[in-house]
Amino acid sequence: MNFKNFAILAILSIGLGSCSVVNKKSTDQSENSSTSAVVGKKWQLIEINGQAVADQINGKMPYLQLEEKRYSASGGCNGIGGDLVISKNGKIKFAQGMSTMMACPDMSIEQALSKNLIAADNYTVNNGILSLNKAKMAPLANLS
Repeated sequence: MNFKNFAILAILSIGLGSCSVVNKKSTDQSENSSTSAVVGKKWQLIEINGQAVADQINGKMPYLQLEEKRYSASGGCNGIGGDLVISKNGKIKFAQGMSTMMACPDMSIEQALSKNLIAADNYTVNNGILSLNKAKMAPLANLS
């Protein structure tokens, strides 16, 4: 009786273990198409136009934060924000928003970020990196 119970338990464990692998693959694949994977998090800008971005620009972290219908960002100087349309199929549309108007020593990252937000039309999330893209070209910006 004990061996029979042990055999049944082993078979059930193997069966349930294989289900968790299937579910994990399913979750990883849907990461690209789920808006919940990108909204509500403050994403740090790590690369723009293929160039690495410092952790701090003008003493501030460059970032992008996405909510359901709005975005806010900073390239290390001014705050940028506006309306956002984000779809489960990986499409994204940033509206030209408002910005504060401070002058800072280094405005290059901020200018590139503003330009690339408006140009982006889709996004992907792979291995915890949010990529903003235009068509199928190289990413305009990468954030972690």
